[in-house]
Amino acid sequence: MKRRELGFTLLEMLVALGVFAVLGAMSTQMVTRILAVHETAVGRGARLAEIERAMSILQRDLIELSPRGVRDGQGDPIPALQLGSGPLVELTRSGHRNPLVEKRSELQRVAYVLEENTLYRYYWNVLDRAEDSTPTIQELLTNVDAAEAAVIDIGGNEHSTWPPLADEANDPDSRIAGIKLALSFAPFGEVVRIWDMPQNEPAPTQVPTETPRT
Repeated sequence: MKRRELGFTLLEMLVALGVFAVLGAMSTQMVTRILAVHETAVGRGARLAEIERAMSILQRDLIELSPRGVRDGQGDPIPALQLGSGPLVELTRSGHRNPLVEKRSELQRVAYVLEENTLYRYYWNVLDRAEDSTPTIQELLTNVDAAEAAVIDIGGNEHSTWPPLADEANDPDSRIAGIKLALSFAPFGEVVRIWDMPQNEPAPTQVPTETPRT
């Protein structure tokens, strides 16, 4: 009597191939999902780094707020801090580093402008501008859906425009306690930051007197 040879039947082979096919499909889907999650995490990490950099620059400027007003190219005075009339916020900041010991002021005039969903930082090489003075423009943050700035006075009131009107400027509470900035951007929605202002914050209507251009 001949001994029957052991082996897989055609049906068993088909079943085994079907199992391997299912396992392969599941593995492919899992790897695809892991790669998608990784790409999302990397993208969000880069976005967070961009946002943190922008917020750091904003903070650096705002907490160095100086009471020094400036003049525009036509010689008209501009307050030390200005909101609600053009740029998102415009101010004079101190602490402008001068490592090369150049003959210039350590104050700097800066402005933040939202244009076509991009937040830009403008800065001037002079304080009191000539007619041909132009700012240097720095791209700060992209894909910004909305931006709002407000001054918080020592009475806790928020002002979307600054300086206040003449009758409000005499209010003893019309001193700057902080600046609030609300930015909306994907994928995090609205982010609100409030910065305390230094003790030498500018008076509401302080503008430069007759000063030489610097």
